[in-house]
Amino acid sequence: MSTENNLDPIFKNSLKILSDLIAFKTISGENNNSLINYCNEILNKLGATSFKTYDDEKKRVNLFATLKAKNSSKKKPIIFSGHTDVVPVSKDWNTDPFIATIKDEKVFGRGTCDMKGFIACTLAYAPIFSKTNLDRDIHFSFTFDEETACQGAPLLINELKRKGMNSGICIVGEPTSMKIIDAHKGCYEYTTYFKGLAGHGSAPDKGINAVEYAVKYISKLIELREILKTKVPKNSIFDPPYTTIQIGGISGGIARNVIADRCQVDWEMRPVIKKDGEFVNKNIDAYVKDNLLPKMKKVYPKANIQKEIIGEIIGFTKEEKSDAVNLICNLTGDNSRETVAFGTEAGLFQEIGISTVVCGPGSVKQAHTIDEYVSFDQLKLCLKMLIDLKEKITN
Repeated sequence: MSTENNLDPIFKNSLKILSDLIAFKTISGENNNSLINYCNEILNKLGATSFKTYDDEKKRVNLFATLKAKNSSKKKPIIFSGHTDVVPVSKDWNTDPFIATIKDEKVFGRGTCDMKGFIACTLAYAPIFSKTNLDRDIHFSFTFDEETACQGAPLLINELKRKGMNSGICIVGEPTSMKIIDAHKGCYEYTTYFKGLAGHGSAPDKGINAVEYAVKYISKLIELREILKTKVPKNSIFDPPYTTIQIGGISGGIARNVIADRCQVDWEMRPVIKKDGEFVNKNIDAYVKDNLLPKMKKVYPKANIQKEIIGEIIGFTKEEKSDAVNLICNLTGDNSRETVAFGTEAGLFQEIGISTVVCGPGSVKQAHTIDEYVSFDQLKLCLKMLIDLKEKITN
């Protein structure tokens, strides 16, 4: 039977599953147990074994499920990796963001392309894999809170390390228009909190203005940002080629005539190399310890500055020889490789020895946008890749 004949029922199933996935409001930080249980039920009915890892409150959960090869095999297993969380939505959508809406051969809804479309394709094709005489295991890795500095994936990775799983081929299905991504920068996210002393606005010298110290802190970060522009690694493959720093937000104070005793700064860094991250943290921490805090504590001993690490996602490093990249090249017939500015969980799998590639349906241009969508064509290309993969790993 031809690929075209095989595609239609699977495609219809992928649309049904995608519709179900969109209905789960798995915004980062919120409970995703219902979605994970839905995925786990589909896979368990096909004979998959699975385990879960949780956050401290068991409100957010990762799933790792396995369809075993019929016979014992030493061939590298395949891992389909996807995050289950989505970014928040605004009120400007033309459709309900949590009801999948089909129009002009596109599926609209939050997470359709980033990245529930990929998860839906893998689940829709799982029944075919389960009936196939596979020459290796297939794993499904679905995580929580990737959008907030990959908070879920490290828990899963630690469990894989504990189980001795340090080999495989991982396909991270982020929206790349089914193009091969083999490298990206790291993504370090922080919130720095400033505690000052409130007072009347007419006597600013009698208090400690947390907002003003936050501004000094931001100025130092901007100074470091300019230095990083001069530290471009040789043969950098990124655009821009240097490590970047970006201030995402600042909030503090309660009124114009009250000295602000609280402030917070949200900021991020995209390191090209790990040493750049160490450079920034060393310098900003020293600036706080040696400059800002002594001045604050001179007026108010209980003043404080506290930097919280939201997440430090390691970069995804380009490799000259990559089993994962070679596999996708063979499946798609596209030998081109690209780098991206956004972060993924790819570097976490790569770090424990698993060959990894980023490739999935949908365009990043639609990710995080109002009226996010994934096109039928992209979903079909993803399913075509899975069909061809099945042929390649069948005994």
